[in-house]
Amino acid sequence: MSADACVGIVANPASGRDIRRLVAGASVFGNADKAGMVFRLLAGLGAAGVERALMLPAGDGLSPTLRRQLDRRIGEAPFPALEELDVRLTSTAADTTRAVELMCARGVDAIAVLGGDGTHRVVAKACGDVPICALSTGTNNVFPEMREATVAGIATGLVATGRGGEHALVREAALVVERDGAPPDLALVDVAVTRDRFVGARALWRHEALRELFVAFADPGAVGLSSVAAQLAPMARGGGRGLHVRLAHDAANAEAVVQVALAPGLVTQVAVAGFAPLEPGERVALAPGAGTLALDGEREIERRGDDRATVHLADGPRRIDVDAVMRDAAAANATQMQPAAG
Repeated sequence: MSADACVGIVANPASGRDIRRLVAGASVFGNADKAGMVFRLLAGLGAAGVERALMLPAGDGLSPTLRRQLDRRIGEAPFPALEELDVRLTSTAADTTRAVELMCARGVDAIAVLGGDGTHRVVAKACGDVPICALSTGTNNVFPEMREATVAGIATGLVATGRGGEHALVREAALVVERDGAPPDLALVDVAVTRDRFVGARALWRHEALRELFVAFADPGAVGLSSVAAQLAPMARGGGRGLHVRLAHDAANAEAVVQVALAPGLVTQVAVAGFAPLEPGERVALAPGAGTLALDGEREIERRGDDRATVHLADGPRRIDVDAVMRDAAAANATQMQPAAG
């Protein structure tokens, strides 16, 4: 067991509050709820023997609410010593990037992330091989999981202290976007090529402007753009292949029409011109044309008509499999138990 295990915590105060609350039926995930999740996460980390936690400072009342909850606790098991990193907040993704860089430089053993697909994408770009525990507090949550933070904290703590078990970590896939004259970017779930000329409100919830779609995996039970691919050819997470989908202008020119949940409360039909598997390492050149590239459901890159770009499937971050960790821990406890004396 590690003598001085340390875990990083990224709780995005802006996750679960984008424009899809107005244009669809998504619910708001308030910062009081997030503070409660971090509190329960810390309880689990402490129970597993983690002594230190580094946290990205969070505005909009999240950090003060968490501090009040920590101050009120009486008689519980030890919590990790919590340190807020010295990060000057800009309310942009750069805050998360800088915090993760500092966490890795300080030698954290794992990073717990509370956010949606976009937040996890930003963390994955900066964390290298440091394992992440992915907890959902966003809108379209395909990569992170909805689960009790206390149990997630215990599992993360077991990994951080070297007791996660042989099945603790899963190497996820990622979609890498390469463009002339720009550093590579990545997405954990999907890359969408759109006709929208500007980033705008970022969140993507309309399918009419879509040209192409690439997914790292396709879960029929998910919400968002990847659900289009899932209706065509479901692909398991970690299955080693992705999918490339070409969208049609209308049903008359479509090979298939699928009905999908593009956002919470928003079900629509999408016309598909064709699709094909995306093999690991296979580079697919994007169709020319001005527009934007959306990464994990958010428009991030504005593209001129003559910009050249490719997408390929590659290794992504290491994710903590909470269920596997807890199963291994239960099995280890069972082998150590002695029958009561008769």
